[in-house]
Amino acid sequence: MPHQDDNRNGRDEPLLRLAFAVDAACAAQGWLTALREERRSSAHTLQAYVRDLAHFSRFLAEHAGTPAALADLAALRPADFRAWLAAGRREGASARTLARRLSAVRGFYRWLKQHHGIDNPALAVVRGPKLARGLPHPVAEDRALELLSVVLREADMEAANAPPWVLARNAAVLALLYGCGLRISEAVGLTVAQAQPLLRGQVDYLAISGKGGKQRIVPVLPAVVALMRRYAQACPFAPKSEEAFFRGVRGGALSPRIIQQLMARLRGYLGLPETATPHALRHSFATHLLAGGADLRAIQELLGHASLSTTQIYTHVDGNALKRVHAQCHPRA
Repeated sequence: MPHQDDNRNGRDEPLLRLAFAVDAACAAQGWLTALREERRSSAHTLQAYVRDLAHFSRFLAEHAGTPAALADLAALRPADFRAWLAAGRREGASARTLARRLSAVRGFYRWLKQHHGIDNPALAVVRGPKLARGLPHPVAEDRALELLSVVLREADMEAANAPPWVLARNAAVLALLYGCGLRISEAVGLTVAQAQPLLRGQVDYLAISGKGGKQRIVPVLPAVVALMRRYAQACPFAPKSEEAFFRGVRGGALSPRIIQQLMARLRGYLGLPETATPHALRHSFATHLLAGGADLRAIQELLGHASLSTTQIYTHVDGNALKRVHAQCHPRA
């Protein structure tokens, strides 16, 4: 097995971890390379695909007694794919994990058909497990404002001994999550080059690179800009243009784990539920905009969702907003 650090680039790991024959492993490497370099898939996505293909290849090797080559992948029957999913279920994998594994294998087979001429119709008749779609858990508006107020007042007792610039940083990051709907990875991954035009007053928005490298424009409230400037003025480090804007106490890029720990402390201080995570602030952003009458398409653009159906889940969280739209627009309302 490779060292854990090998996961960071995903370049050599698949050939080391996959239990395919050499030709199939090289094809898998080509697919993963294309995902990284052409589709700009995130490191987390690539690592998940490597794990899923590794599970699939190990099952096939045990199932047939020998590593699967490209010819073997072309000859698999529906029963083989179903046996693989059943084995995962026996191992305790959740329905969501099984669905993700099946999705990864489907993607790999699409690549095989396009680049190696291997088509296996058997996979098309295999159905994935049914998923119960969970609803987001936003923080209530008054509690979200209270949470930000606590950070601004530097009232987090466990962080009371932190340097002032760290408290300013924490406030700016949480304000970006709630005030702009950023993912935590997008907030901590914000570069100096991205932040500088906003801090200099040249623009009133951030150009964010989301999942898959998809670009979107996110307006930033003046109060959030003020918190970012406060942090920038107090930060003792001077990162380069291409480096992360938010820094850790030792000068490196801020880790998402630090913000997760901050939210855990705030949950304890304010008596918030376990669902009050950094990502819950993004859900709060969307839900509270919808409650205020924002257009669903606009929220989709702000969040960077590829599909409107992903954004529509917030209508189930805030049924009152949906009722208001119905009352305003339906001819017989």
